[in-house]
Amino acid sequence: MSSNPVLHAPLAASRSQMWRHIFAGLCASLVSIGLARFAYTPLLPSLIQAHWFAASDVVYLGAANLAGYLVGALLGRPIASRISNTHTLRLMMVLVTLAFFACAFPVSVAWFFAWRLVSGVAGGAIMVLVAATVLPHVPTNSKGIASGAVFLGLGLGIAGSGTIVPLLLELGLRDTWIGLAVLSAVLTTASWFGWPASGRAGHKATEHKAAVEMDRGASAIVKILYAEYALMAIGLVPAMVFLVDFIARGLGAGAHLGSLFWILYGLGAIFGPPVYGFFADRLGSRTALRTLLLVQAIAVAILAASSNHLLIGLVTIVIGTFPPGIVPVVLARVHETIPGNATQQNVVWSRATTVFAAFQALAGYAYSAIFNSSGGNHRVLFVIGAVAIVVGLTVDVVASSSSRASSHEGGAAR
Repeated sequence: MSSNPVLHAPLAASRSQMWRHIFAGLCASLVSIGLARFAYTPLLPSLIQAHWFAASDVVYLGAANLAGYLVGALLGRPIASRISNTHTLRLMMVLVTLAFFACAFPVSVAWFFAWRLVSGVAGGAIMVLVAATVLPHVPTNSKGIASGAVFLGLGLGIAGSGTIVPLLLELGLRDTWIGLAVLSAVLTTASWFGWPASGRAGHKATEHKAAVEMDRGASAIVKILYAEYALMAIGLVPAMVFLVDFIARGLGAGAHLGSLFWILYGLGAIFGPPVYGFFADRLGSRTALRTLLLVQAIAVAILAASSNHLLIGLVTIVIGTFPPGIVPVVLARVHETIPGNATQQNVVWSRATTVFAAFQALAGYAYSAIFNSSGGNHRVLFVIGAVAIVVGLTVDVVASSSSRASSHEGGAAR
């Protein structure tokens, strides 16, 4: 019996539309976080050398994006409730593009800080909204790999920061910012009509009710997930911030080799989201999360203990998968914990993103203080990061065991 192409046409159209939504999500995460945050790192030396800002100001300006990210995570859903998810996502991508253009002109520290803050706000808002906008249009058994594809933009941005930015810098610092703005504008335009049909994020009363219900009857697993995500944020910061300096100065290998290791880190970041998303689909989010936390703890511990360039290069790729890759796994955990309730899922994911943003920012300042007080000892930071990841894994295992024990006791009592 031959298949009827007319019957398969709607399915093909639906799949095509789904991938258009995923592509739009990828562009959003690439522009707002992948480029807006991570492209700043390789620009630091040039900002100082070109005398745009003093070294102390450059560090201060770098923190503006993290602060904005926290603000955006808090404001994303309230804004979307007024103008819709789709319109908010488009607006945030436009704001990032404008911020890149504005940063090409160092009018003052306050001017630069404000635009770096704006780019961070856009990143936080997009992180909260993009999955809630795209994933409802994806089959349940493919949500992990789909969210991995959406957040692949983070990995592409990390990789791009080690490759595209150095190439642009050959044209000059101002042209680099303008080049990033043009790339952002192209991606914003390419994704403009890829988003789902515009719709309100939800009535405030409904969202408030869901939030209250989650506060009153929140399961232990959701609270544990917040704690785990906070510990992951603490665990990933040392390598993300100090890896290049560790290679260049800590090991005395020089800035060039340090840049090459950042490219390895970016290579891992590209593979992280789709691979982690695949594991979440195939193994289940809990098993995937525990396995990946264990692997990361070992990798960061090796980084803290080894001086072998080859071994460090290998674990750098593994460590690079973690910052962008853990997002689809935690998102899958949220969806498995609260099945069939999109409103509550969005509330929990928004809070989880806010917790992650807050602890990432706090950890950044804390690690800087520890680094200075320890006389520039990178390995101490990596040890702390590894311990944070181990604690996160332990919390999950212990909480799960306690939950099972309580369930058995409850069953016996009945």
